[in-house]
Amino acid sequence: MKTVETLNEGLKRAYTVTIAATEIEARVEAEIKTVAPQIKMPGFRPGKVPANLVRKMHGEAIAAEALQKSVQDSVQKVLADNKLRPAIQPSVELSEGYAHGQDAEIKVALEVLPDVPAPAIEGITLERLTVEVPSEKIDEQLQNFAKQMKKFDDAPAKHKAKTGDQVIVDFVGKVDDVAFDGGTGEGMAVELGSGNLIPGFEDQLVGVKIGDEKVLNVTFPEDYGAAELAGKPATFEVKVTAVKVPVEAAIDDDFAKNLGLESLEKLREIFKGQFEQELNGLTRTHMKRKLLDQLADRHDFAVPPTMVEMEFNQIWQQLEHEAGHEADPEAAKAELESDRDDYLKIAERRVRLGLLLSEIGQQNNVEVSQQEMSRLVMQAAQQYNPQDQQRFIQYIQQDPMAAAQLRAPLYEDKVVDFLFDKASISDRAVTRDELEAAIEADSDVKPHVHGPNCGHDHGDAPKAKKPAAKKAAAAAAEPAAEAAEPAKKPAAKKAKAADAEPAADAEKPAAKKPAAKKAPAKKADA
Repeated sequence: MKTVETLNEGLKRAYTVTIAATEIEARVEAEIKTVAPQIKMPGFRPGKVPANLVRKMHGEAIAAEALQKSVQDSVQKVLADNKLRPAIQPSVELSEGYAHGQDAEIKVALEVLPDVPAPAIEGITLERLTVEVPSEKIDEQLQNFAKQMKKFDDAPAKHKAKTGDQVIVDFVGKVDDVAFDGGTGEGMAVELGSGNLIPGFEDQLVGVKIGDEKVLNVTFPEDYGAAELAGKPATFEVKVTAVKVPVEAAIDDDFAKNLGLESLEKLREIFKGQFEQELNGLTRTHMKRKLLDQLADRHDFAVPPTMVEMEFNQIWQQLEHEAGHEADPEAAKAELESDRDDYLKIAERRVRLGLLLSEIGQQNNVEVSQQEMSRLVMQAAQQYNPQDQQRFIQYIQQDPMAAAQLRAPLYEDKVVDFLFDKASISDRAVTRDELEAAIEADSDVKPHVHGPNCGHDHGDAPKAKKPAAKKAAAAAAEPAAEAAEPAKKPAAKKAKAADAEPAADAEKPAAKKPAAKKAPAKKADA
């Protein structure tokens, strides 16, 4: 193998690699010897098929496989010999006109990860804003919960249903006087005023009594789940079989015991714990933003342009999607376009922070354990249909880059926790409104959005002019999560002659799709 460096500029590298025909042929011969004993052919005993016949039958496929392995090994040798850490998967191109029996020339192009300077993590000071859960908030939550748990008792025979009552109906739905699929049912409970059913359905049941029969005229929403019904007028012939009135649940020990708890105090503790968990999440969000701001201010080094471009494209795609749902999409996109340069800076900052967190984690032996990774995989598998869950698990096990992508957010959080432990932290008691205002103030900068793997927030934008509220809300995002994971050597792209396997994405099971709403169930149960 002969290697010539053709580019060494900043973080960009390029090489021309020549693989000798004899090396490829040696692989072919070795592969023929390996597969020959497994070949069956009429007239020959198992394992006795001559090598020349094996070559004649399978030579083309074997040669392609040999070329592929030669290219992969050559790329890995280039990386190892030059001590390169690829930022993304190297680009590998086989010279045009290559034919078996010739030397193979490939061009390898890549961007390398920068040498991150020694992270400056000493002397970080942070303020932890803490919020005490007011007892009245717990009382309010208990009241709301009790309303959800309310029961309904039969109303007097001539009671006219009013908002808040429950009406039990049998129904037949029709469009153009023809009953439609899924539009017939019996014993459906409708809570008047709940807004659970299509507009107009509940309103027209106010005032009915047991035994009443009525035709309701409604129009299905334009965004209704069943396309064949969306936007169409319909009638529902209903018969009222029962009317019930609400009975508020008493908030006492018996109420808690009906939920399987020891006492009302235990229920209050549960609600308090939920509030504390939510508030702790807000506190962490604020602290993390301040931490990342300090890290960003302390470090400035070159980052791979392609990684920045990929991060920017993720941001831009999300923002364009959101702009498309504005009242005036064209105006929103025009405003977005004017901020393009700021988003590029945001993408660059996020990549730099990701690389910095990766370096901090590696230097301080931060790791995601196998047990933690297994838990992540199982949690992620839950989003797929049961028949696809095992395929997803296998996909993660077989694709190191997919596994790294899944692992990255947890790894980043563990690095952040490590930095919290090293920081000097002071506590200050505030109200929830004050905490949320502090977070909003951090967001009150040029906007940015979630990266490909993050699920959290941080204010990582240049503090420039004040953006629109929608942009400010989107202005909190994590460092590029894939950059926060220690880089692993990616496999080189297959050469053209060996590009026979399906793309990795083709192996990943499709996420389960939510079932379309049935007419007239729930928001369309009528």
